[in-house]
Amino acid sequence: MPISGTTAAEIAGSVRDLIASGELAPQDLLPPVRALAEELGVNRNTVASAYRQLVAAAEAVTRGRGGTAVAGVPQLASEGAWFGGRLTDLASGNPDPQLLPDALQALRGGGYQPALYGSPPVDERLAGWAVRQYAPDIGDSGFRVVVTHGAVDATERLLNAYLTRGDAVAVEDPCFLASIGTLRLNGFRTVAVAVDGQGMRPDALRAALESGVRAVVCTPRAHNPTGVSITGERAAELREVLAGHPQVQVIEDDHFWAVSRSSYHRITPPGLSRWALVRSASKFLGPDLRLALVACDQETASRLGTRLNTGATWVSGLLQHAAHVLLTDPDVIALTARARETYVRRGDRLLARLGEHGIRVPDGYRPDGLNVWVPLPSPARPVADALARRGWAVQPGGLFTSGPSEAQALRVTTSTLTDEQATQFTADLADVLNLPGRP
Repeated sequence: MPISGTTAAEIAGSVRDLIASGELAPQDLLPPVRALAEELGVNRNTVASAYRQLVAAAEAVTRGRGGTAVAGVPQLASEGAWFGGRLTDLASGNPDPQLLPDALQALRGGGYQPALYGSPPVDERLAGWAVRQYAPDIGDSGFRVVVTHGAVDATERLLNAYLTRGDAVAVEDPCFLASIGTLRLNGFRTVAVAVDGQGMRPDALRAALESGVRAVVCTPRAHNPTGVSITGERAAELREVLAGHPQVQVIEDDHFWAVSRSSYHRITPPGLSRWALVRSASKFLGPDLRLALVACDQETASRLGTRLNTGATWVSGLLQHAAHVLLTDPDVIALTARARETYVRRGDRLLARLGEHGIRVPDGYRPDGLNVWVPLPSPARPVADALARRGWAVQPGGLFTSGPSEAQALRVTTSTLTDEQATQFTADLADVLNLPGRP
């Protein structure tokens, strides 16, 4: 069945019917605009408009001079995926299991009242605790707290509350894997904002805003993959840039807040109408505890809450109860403090060993989080492959690139790194890079 139609909507609908029937398969090329326009007897702009509609609906993808093709399901890299087998895991981005509390213990203490249909979507005790935690960082801005199924879920729901397919979103470059996947799956256009040792660069953010982005997703501290945190001075610069674009939605993904070595510095300027500060529980209570607290403006809270409540997709009351018990348990608070100190020590340990082999990182670099970003003098993939042959699983930096450039760096997860491993790994890396060891 050939493509038919005389309007852009009809042509796009015809192509979608062919995809649904299986006559057009993923990766199949659509006819060139000029050829299809001549075949259908319509203006080329009509066909071009139809193709744009298909791309916006994620039914097709553009390949520049390679034409327009039927889209398939994106193959997305995910956090936690690594080489496996006998390799030492310095790739997965996971926290140390020994530094996570016993979530089941929180359920044995009692006090849980089963939630029924129509129950409040947010546990009152958890919400009260969250408001008290957020207040020093946000101030008296009339914010509300919403609970979501983790930080990634929060970001996706927040973007979909205001944006449509084809809208542009500014994100860091390099960028968190899940953020890249979220944007691709939802059909948003990614605008890469370069990152330096203090976080998002103001000039790069200004350029992204002037290009017409409708939202900004930023990690204020423990940026994954680089580990950098936004300084107070940089936050002030970013607020000044964002203040000139009050229509833009700002999402701060403060995923590592409870175990960060760095202070939080807000980039959202006063008076911005659409904003959210997302804080996950996964990094210190456990990745399987899928829960994040979202502080946001009233309108955003209403939109987000409605999306969560429609279809009974609220966050489990049992999960919220467990989170509140853990967050207020003195033993868990002490464990979280120990985790913070341990992650700092292990990251700094790797930096010290890298320096002993002449493997330089930027001056003043103080990694925060579970990973260290190691710049390389050559492409990262061959280096990662060579390290795998020596028994080490690391991630090449290009995996985290949100822009057109390929990052020459490795992301090394240090959450469980021992002193012996740090010594051997850096020696192997220096050998792979043909760097002389230092006595």
